[in-house]
Amino acid sequence: MLRATLVLRNSNLKKHTADITAKAVSRADLDTPAAKPTATAAPEESMMPWNGWFSSFLKDKLGDEKYEKMRELILYRPNDYTGFEQMPRPNTKLSISDKDPNLMHKFRQPSPGSQPPVELRETDASFGNAGDDPYDVTYYKRDTGRRYTSDPTSLHRDLEKIKLELLPEDDPRVKEAMEEFEKGPGSSPGNKGVFATGKSDFDPSGLRATMSTNWEATEASLDANMPDHLPTPTWMAEQDEIVAWYEERDLPVSIGGTGYGNTPVSARVARW
Repeated sequence: MLRATLVLRNSNLKKHTADITAKAVSRADLDTPAAKPTATAAPEESMMPWNGWFSSFLKDKLGDEKYEKMRELILYRPNDYTGFEQMPRPNTKLSISDKDPNLMHKFRQPSPGSQPPVELRETDASFGNAGDDPYDVTYYKRDTGRRYTSDPTSLHRDLEKIKLELLPEDDPRVKEAMEEFEKGPGSSPGNKGVFATGKSDFDPSGLRATMSTNWEATEASLDANMPDHLPTPTWMAEQDEIVAWYEERDLPVSIGGTGYGNTPVSARVARW
């Protein structure tokens, strides 16, 4: 402790701390030069010069060679660049190149305060049909893959519509069933834009907030996002070769192309 006391007494720690101490900024000083930080980099000088005084004492008494041998014998990975600290110190440097010794990676360098502002796009194709609102992350209104399977109220509605279209149109019972089908389920009517804070018209579709979501708007959004392409199997690119193979062997042409996931003969042999 005597050595640490002498180091503290002879250091300019108090002066150095006064130079970098952060100051409070009032609301009146916001967006003025007084609110801008003056520090552009972390201080190189340690604010805890007493740290490691025991190691320095041993190094002075034993010498560099004996001190390093003792460190390697007693300590686990004594030369680890982090020192097994969860948060690196501001002066931490890590070499990232075997060829250029000057190429170093430093902690928070460049600092976040010196970076250009974040570019927040107003529109993005990845937002789907809500490209004008980057904060709208709702997926249910364009989840066409689970449209007819996840919601019990819309389970197999596509098949029900086909069944009704195949029935006689002039039958009163068919007309009544078709009207009920077009109405959809009576659940999820939405709050019509009336929230606890009052009437709101920030989203006419009603899909921006969960409380205003309604069946009609959801169905319209799903209709707008339904896929309009016809997927084709992989064997379509080789359909001419597949047909030629069957014709050469005078065999009836099977539907589609085979060869994917065939079970080997050894796996079909009975084991009893």
